[in-house]
Amino acid sequence: MRDNGVRQTQPQRGIDVYPEIQPYNHGYLETDDGHHVYWELCGNPQGKPAIFLHGGPGSGCSSNHRRLFNPERYNVLLFDQRGCGRSAPLASLENNTTWHLVDDMERLRREVLKAEKMLVFGGSWGSTLSLAYAQTHPERVSELIVRGIFTVRQAELEWFYQGGAAWLFPDHWEQFLAPIPENERDDLIAAYHRRLTGTNRQEQLRAAQAWTQWESRTITLLPSVEHQQARAADESAVAFARIENHYVFNGAFMEEGQLIRDARKLHDIPGVIIQGRYDACTPARTAWDLHRAWPQADFHLVPDAGHAFDEPGILAQLIAATDRFSTHAETETQ
Repeated sequence: MRDNGVRQTQPQRGIDVYPEIQPYNHGYLETDDGHHVYWELCGNPQGKPAIFLHGGPGSGCSSNHRRLFNPERYNVLLFDQRGCGRSAPLASLENNTTWHLVDDMERLRREVLKAEKMLVFGGSWGSTLSLAYAQTHPERVSELIVRGIFTVRQAELEWFYQGGAAWLFPDHWEQFLAPIPENERDDLIAAYHRRLTGTNRQEQLRAAQAWTQWESRTITLLPSVEHQQARAADESAVAFARIENHYVFNGAFMEEGQLIRDARKLHDIPGVIIQGRYDACTPARTAWDLHRAWPQADFHLVPDAGHAFDEPGILAQLIAATDRFSTHAETETQ
């Protein structure tokens, strides 16, 4: 390890993930405010409790996310956050905030995992939610793995949604600007919010596709057709764009800089921070700030990666992290 605490990983190719598996149980968490939150359990029912938090917000879990954990050693809960994936109502913004999601996680821990503590794993927006949960309930987190760090600070939002990343992707940026008249471009998040929450369906679809494709085209170091097609369908694009825009428009319902400020609450939690050097979506500065605020966690800066979890160097570090923590003592269930 270097003196600054950064582990410079080597380029990776052909990383093996765990085999495809099916959930051994699934269902819905019925909230008291109108949401039906899909969840599933995978792996070994007697294994180490873990929860996986997807990105977006608004994207939902995929079968590939199950493959990040050794199915013989982990009992993993995956869930589609409010309004997205298999949860209902789709694209709903009502009662949909960071703190609603933190409360959902607590209920899932108690009622579905039935665990005193659980490993928390999240990337991109999932890192935001992981940090928010761990800072609210540190006594319930056995370990914390975060990737592609996003803390919803104003500077981070301006970088990605107000022209910073446009210097790297000017061609894609023009398509992101296209649905918004020039006289509204001084605040693109707000301009998109008006369209994504408005009643003009054609305008909503156009905005949703442009918002979604801007992210899909910029999250990998090299172009990825698979990522660009992942949310190409209109309904999927609308759910993703509406929910993600809703959260960034509202600063994720947190105080400015809150997650870095309160990182001291993580100091007793074993952790790993994984960040792509060339992440244009959530640049490395935020991961570096978290590393400085939470120096107890291992920090891996992947030299040949962007933002996506399945880029080889990032994937290698994620698998290494879950493998490492799988040997920690399993937490007793309630």
